[in-house]
Amino acid sequence: MKGFNHLTLCIHDLQISLSFYCNLLGMKLVHRGRTDAYLEWGSAWICLLEKKEHTYQQGILGMDHIAFSVGEVEFNELVAKIRDQDIPIVRQPVWRGGGLSFQCKDPDGIVLEFFTGTLTRRMENWT
Repeated sequence: MKGFNHLTLCIHDLQISLSFYCNLLGMKLVHRGRTDAYLEWGSAWICLLEKKEHTYQQGILGMDHIAFSVGEVEFNELVAKIRDQDIPIVRQPVWRGGGLSFQCKDPDGIVLEFFTGTLTRRMENWT
């Protein structure tokens, strides 16, 4: 293996999720199909896959949350944008594991973390 490639998120409504990920978070739309879309943000990319018949259930085995790298300068601006949109917040900004961390939910309830640290900094501070 060479490294991490991408995430595919099953979502309920493609248009609502595109608005959230592109308009609010600033991801770049690379491709939009009838039931899928590919988004890029820095070196990360995700696929949104519309599955109207499914619902998301947190707390079962599987992915706990998705974390995106955010610069320390941009961190507070992003937190303010999310708060202004009345998006459900899971964890208020906190210094944790070598960086600032903030968590909210996307339109389908998937927990997203925005983190200013790195793995190296986390391992220096983790107990």
